[in-house]
Amino acid sequence: MTLQRRILILVCAAALLAAVGALAVVRASSRADEKNQARAGGPRITRGEVSLTPGDGGRRIVFRNMAWGPHRDELATVPAGEPEGPRTASGVTCLRFHSAAGTGVCLQADKGGVQESYRAVVLDARLKEVSAHPLAGIPTRARVSPGGHLAAWTVFVGGDSYAGTNFSTRTSVLDLRTGRYDASLEDFTIRKDGKTYRNADVNFWGVTFTADERGFYATLATGGKTYLVRGDLAERTVTTLRENLECPSLSPDGTRLVFKKRVEGAPAEAPWRLYALDLATMRETPLAEERSVDDQVVWTDDKTVVYSLPGDFGADLYAVPADGSGAPARLMDSALAPAFLG
Repeated sequence: MTLQRRILILVCAAALLAAVGALAVVRASSRADEKNQARAGGPRITRGEVSLTPGDGGRRIVFRNMAWGPHRDELATVPAGEPEGPRTASGVTCLRFHSAAGTGVCLQADKGGVQESYRAVVLDARLKEVSAHPLAGIPTRARVSPGGHLAAWTVFVGGDSYAGTNFSTRTSVLDLRTGRYDASLEDFTIRKDGKTYRNADVNFWGVTFTADERGFYATLATGGKTYLVRGDLAERTVTTLRENLECPSLSPDGTRLVFKKRVEGAPAEAPWRLYALDLATMRETPLAEERSVDDQVVWTDDKTVVYSLPGDFGADLYAVPADGSGAPARLMDSALAPAFLG
């Protein structure tokens, strides 16, 4: 054996040992993170299969896990009846997420390039990628229609908070049946006060779909004000209905919206309070949550909504009755962007 060949074998062996050692360190670190998390009182999290199929394994919550450790930012699941129980993590990471009828939409960071970018990924019931679409900015809202055939998402393309005025958004809608992709709701015809309206400062965010999967509600901002709009995907129109409504979320029975409303006297950085709107009477009812909520709520059923508030690890989830009664209650620690399935 030549000296050159001996050196080559030695180098390869050293590289293999280094790789094995690095893998052992990563595994040990992951186990240590999980043990430290358990000792700190956090939820127990293990890797496993996560399904978006309604009724698969009973009624469940799928959400972005915010608990610190190797599974942070992954989609995870728990039984709906045990929200603080052990979590099963999927390995799929999302910044924003929503799901219905076996379809998921995951807004995630795309780390493949030199600069960080973002994309919207449509997922099937087993969390396999169906399609992906580049995003123009930072993900902030995501919704899937009740029948699972439509997906919508909103990104910030300027600024980073709805609380101020220096921001711009872009909201897109994808029809999974036809493949039609509306890259921006700003291309829709706006009807305001009975007339066609155009303005360069128009922004949309916070889509929530109707059960017929043709209509939707959303927020329109223009002229320093926000409006609730009703949209028609077939006609490509939106019509203003009411002022001072943001991030509407339609109840499963289609009769009410819960939204965030700016209230007089609130701090500029925390200006909102949750309200419910009866669509038949247009009567507003304040919910029992008195803290400022910067989120688009999710309905657990026709009586209760869930939303996020800042927590030790980024966000915690709370629940409150949608009729103004009761009191808010913490639902889950270290969680964000839930979907209730089954």
